[in-house]
Amino acid sequence: MARPGHLLLIFSSVFLALLPETTQLQPSQVWTLIKIQQLLNDPPMLSHWRHSTDFCGGAGGFMGPTGSAAVLCYGDTVTQLHIAGAAGSPPLPRNFSVGALVTTLSRLPDLKVLTLSSIGLWGPLTGKLGRLAALEIVNVSGNFLYGDIPRGMSRLVGLQTLVLDDNLLGGELPAWIGTLPSLAVLSLRNNTFQGAVPESIGSTPSLRSLVLASNNLSGNLPDMSRLANLQVIDVGGNSLGPAFPKLGRKVVTVVLSRNRFGGGLPEALGSFYLLERLDVSWNRFVGPFTPALLSLPSIRYLSIAGNKFTGALSDKAPCGDNLQFVDLSLNLLMGSVPTCLRSPDRKPDMVVLASTNCLDDSDGSQRPSPFCQNQALAVGIVPGKEKKNIVRQAGFVAGIVMAVLVAVSVVGFIVFLRLRKAAMKCSTARTLATSEEESSSTGYLSKLLADARYISQTVKLGALGIPSYRSFSLVELEAATNNFENSFLLGQDSLGEMYRGRLGNGTPVTIRTLKIKTSQTTQSLNRHIDTISRLRHQNLVSALGHCFEYDLDDSTVTQLYLVFEYVQNGNLRSRISRCKLTWSQRISAAIGIAKGIQFLHGGIIPGIVGNDLRITNILLDQNHVAKIGSYNIPILAEAMKSEKGGAGNKFQTDSPMYSDKTDIFDFGVILLEVVSGKTITSMYEVDILKELLAWAIADEDRVRRRSFADPMVSKGCSDESLRTVMEICQRCLAKEPAQRPSVEDVLWNLQFAAQVQDDWEVEAWSSSGGSPVSSSSRVTRSSRLNLSR
Repeated sequence: MARPGHLLLIFSSVFLALLPETTQLQPSQVWTLIKIQQLLNDPPMLSHWRHSTDFCGGAGGFMGPTGSAAVLCYGDTVTQLHIAGAAGSPPLPRNFSVGALVTTLSRLPDLKVLTLSSIGLWGPLTGKLGRLAALEIVNVSGNFLYGDIPRGMSRLVGLQTLVLDDNLLGGELPAWIGTLPSLAVLSLRNNTFQGAVPESIGSTPSLRSLVLASNNLSGNLPDMSRLANLQVIDVGGNSLGPAFPKLGRKVVTVVLSRNRFGGGLPEALGSFYLLERLDVSWNRFVGPFTPALLSLPSIRYLSIAGNKFTGALSDKAPCGDNLQFVDLSLNLLMGSVPTCLRSPDRKPDMVVLASTNCLDDSDGSQRPSPFCQNQALAVGIVPGKEKKNIVRQAGFVAGIVMAVLVAVSVVGFIVFLRLRKAAMKCSTARTLATSEEESSSTGYLSKLLADARYISQTVKLGALGIPSYRSFSLVELEAATNNFENSFLLGQDSLGEMYRGRLGNGTPVTIRTLKIKTSQTTQSLNRHIDTISRLRHQNLVSALGHCFEYDLDDSTVTQLYLVFEYVQNGNLRSRISRCKLTWSQRISAAIGIAKGIQFLHGGIIPGIVGNDLRITNILLDQNHVAKIGSYNIPILAEAMKSEKGGAGNKFQTDSPMYSDKTDIFDFGVILLEVVSGKTITSMYEVDILKELLAWAIADEDRVRRRSFADPMVSKGCSDESLRTVMEICQRCLAKEPAQRPSVEDVLWNLQFAAQVQDDWEVEAWSSSGGSPVSSSSRVTRSSRLNLSR
């Protein structure tokens, strides 16, 4: 389907083509458009703009895979300017200034429509937009704008449409925004606005569409029953509620999903005859479901999933003629699914979801009827006398549980005291027995033994679950790859090829081939194989074995085959962008990477540094365990160095003495993408996001931090956990290598962030009706500081 911007471009082009002649644009405005082109860093969709371009004749337009552009005039002046890039466009260079751009735009005094979407704008949204007094439509979605909505925009009294979707904007919604007399469309989707929706929104007479989805808004919505023109309200993905909003009967779309609305649905909904889409899923609604919603004349989409609606459905309940999608799942409904929603009576293209209720269905997706009856009692849908009995029973059970807990605590304390006393005796004896030995040993030997114990422990823990390292025969590898068939080839370079394969026992593997130079001695090869055999850790794509291919004439090694694990669940970047990993899963992945780095640096001797870590080389297995898929294997590094004369890092170049800190910097870049959700492809993007990161954690304003974080996880994470990760990320990206933290420091902070997040999730679950959590299990920031001393 063509986008509105494309249709507008096509229409304007055809219209202008029919005119017998066109008026030339004022020279000053031609200069302004060329200046805008320069300020936007000459984007591809504007590459054809020249001083000689006939902008008012349609020559300024463009439409292609990299974006689109259109300039429309009235007479000799620009009235519409549309510039749209491809989704996910990176931020503009560091020298870009929003203020300079808006100042230049103000030289187009008759500009009524302005679209600057997905072109990498970054910086605070400026109040200078108020200077463009003629503006009626503003769309700056899909950029990197942050801060609040400036007061200066209140001067746009003719503004009809304001679209600020998919930015990093935050703060509270200003009250003046509801006083704009002509405002018809307000869309602020996917930002981090917080606080209540201002009451003035309920007094905006022209408002037709209100989209506030995916923010951090809370409280009840204002009374919008007097908004006669309101057709669309989408506030999904906030913390709004508990009261159902008061709406006029002309609404067409109502989306309240993933909020905190509660109670029952208002009876008036049954008379919303223009309603086409109603989504109240994943809230806290209780009470009887109204089947009349299924038969509304205009209803197309109805979702009540993830609530506690009760009542018995009838197979005779009617359905509306336009109904296409129904989701009744995860409620407490009983009875039968209406016949109009079941095959063969339902329409061929209709989607119906009704699992996890207590309906009469033989497909095994339903709960037993007593479950829904008991849950209905639990949410308070019972007579007063029964409630009292339930409360008495609950109190009796709670008393028994408390008594048991006290008894267990007393016994546990006594056992603890005895064990501690015995341990102190053993510790004293051990200290006396070893003091003479330690005094006679050199410091070097003591350190070496300590390192050996550490390395041994690391290897044992890391290699858990990984098949033992062994030597493979060439016959085995040929069978695993169907004689190295091209369909098994993953890639190749000047050093050799990479194949996927499957061993005889079914284990999937990756096989790396390497041509061996005649100058390579047997002793050198054995030393490398010894190192490779120890590259085994649960957070590395580990080595499983090797195979030598020999020259039949002189028995020298001509080819080396290295066999590694094959991880087939995608890389970290793709999982973040497509599957949107939760905050807990992202921290877990970061911890896994840090553990892999820790092993590479200190788990083997000599340590492996300068690993050119990239997020696309971090692979996730089926259990979301992060594995470093590409690292600095000495034999490959030597071959690469001799082939190319050395290789540089994409993001950072440090002196050799700080090569371990280069890995920390690379990890910081990965962590920056994990937190922000933004794809990073160049160093200047790192610099821009570093500035935004510093701005986000500069003070105690939690809204700033959440405005920087990926909107997909910003509402599902503890503020303390988020801040901890952001702070360690900032330290990893320090310009001076000596100022970057050690991998142990990184790991400690990430594990602390994970613990805080776990506690926060337990408390959140408990507050929403789960089991209680002890306050003593909560780890505070002050206790973290005490522990680190």
